[in-house]
Formats: sequence, C-alpha cells, structure tokens
Amino acid sequence: QVQPAESGGGVVQAGDSLTLSCSVSGGTFVGDDMVAWYRQAPGKEREVIGTITWDAGSRHYADSMRGRFTIYRNYHENRAWLHMNGRKPEETASYYCDIQRDSGVYWGQGTQGTDSS
Repeated sequence: QVQPAESGGGVVQAGDSLTLSCSVSGGTFVGDDMVAWYRQAPGKEREVIGTITWDAGSRHYADSMRGRFTIYRNYHENRAWLHMNGRKPEETASYYCDIQRDSGVYWGQGTQGTDSS
C-alpha cells in the first residue's frame, strides 16, 4: 500500500513563507510517480496547486498558483516539497499531496497551514 505523508504545516504570519513536504510512509517514490499538491480551504472545494514528476522533475502549476508556489523534489531525502511565499490569510487550508502511479492514485491525510493576520 502506498501511503503519502504530508508534514510541515503550522501557523505563520501573513506574508511569511511556508514549506510542506510529502513522503511515502514506509516506502519510497519510484521513477514514474507523479506527485500533485492540492489545498482545501474551509467550506471550499479542493483545488490543485501543481504537479511534479519524480524522475524528470517536470513541474506544472495551476494558472492561479503561478508565481508564489514552488514544487520540487529531492532524491536523497526521498521527499517532494511545496514552498509558498507571501502567505495570505485566505490561504489557510488543509494541504494534501497525492501520488499517481500505474497502480492507482494515493492520497495523504493532509497537513494544515494556518495564516494569522
């Protein structure tokens, strides 16, 4: 079973940065994996932030997420990362990663990013 695990959430001041990581609990990423990051604010639908392919490191972002969000991965740490600059209070949300591979799509439990104004 592939179980993504998000970490790094917390409370930050508006305008600060926040970096989240995604790992595979009890396992590793494999070459063809695609990792996607999402967020879901209270009372709103989940929205995609962007994706990265594990092997090539190719990144794509939702149009509304370009500029302040960076997705990257680190082979040695076996983690994918989501870095967010210039946090806004309305970006308080639960952040999720999923791992897409031939055997299916696997979701993590999410981590909370809270912005205090």
